Amino acid sequence: MFTEQAWEQRYASRPSVWSGRPNPQLVAEATDLTPGRALDVGSGEGADAVWLARRGWQVTAVDISRIALERAATHAGDAGVADRIDWIHADLREQPPAEAGYDLVNAQFMHLPGNERDVLFARLAAAVAAGGTLLIVGHHPWDLRTSINRMHLPEMMYTAEELAAALDPTGWDVRAEARPRTAVDPQGREVTIHDAVLVARRRS
Repeated sequence: MFTEQAWEQRYASRPSVWSGRPNPQLVAEATDLTPGRALDVGSGEGADAVWLARRGWQVTAVDISRIALERAATHAGDAGVADRIDWIHADLREQPPAEAGYDLVNAQFMHLPGNERDVLFARLAAAVAAGGTLLIVGHHPWDLRTSINRMHLPEMMYTAEELAAALDPTGWDVRAEARPRTAVDPQGREVTIHDAVLVARRRS
C-alpha cells in the first residue's frame, strides 16, 4: 500500500480521489504566512499546491503517483497558476528534499510505518529554512473510537506531541494539538474527529 504501483492503481480506479479543496489545517495555518518557497509533500491531485500558488507561493509539489501529478497539473492550469508550481515525481523516502530549502513544508496525512515515518519527517524538518514553518497533519488515534472507520492499520496513527518530541526545542517554536473538526461517517452520520496538528517554526 506504500508503493508507487499501489498509488497508481488507487488513482486509476476513479476520476478523482480527493475533494479538490485544500486541507483545512493548511488554510488555518498558512493564510497569514508571508508567501515564499513551499514544499507540498504527497501533493495528490494538487488542491493544497494550487491554493498556496494562488496566494503567491512558489510551490514544489511532490508525489509518488504520476496519475495524481497529471491531474494536479491540469488543475493548476485551469486555476491559472501553472507557472508557480513545479510538479515532481519522487518518493521522498528515497530522494530527500533540499535541506533548508523552503519557507513552508506542508505534509498532510502521511501515514507510514514507524521507522519510515520518523526518517521522512526528520528529512522534512531539515528542509525548513530559518524562520520557516513545518506543518504536519495526521489522523489522531482518538479517531479509532469513532464510527469513521479511519484506518485498518492503527499503529500508523500518531499524535502531534509524538512528532514534537523529535524536534530540538532549542531550534524550534512548536505547537502540538489534537484539533477537532466535523466529518461524515460511512453511514452518513455527522461525527467529531481530531487531526493531530504539528506547527513548528524554525528559529532564525
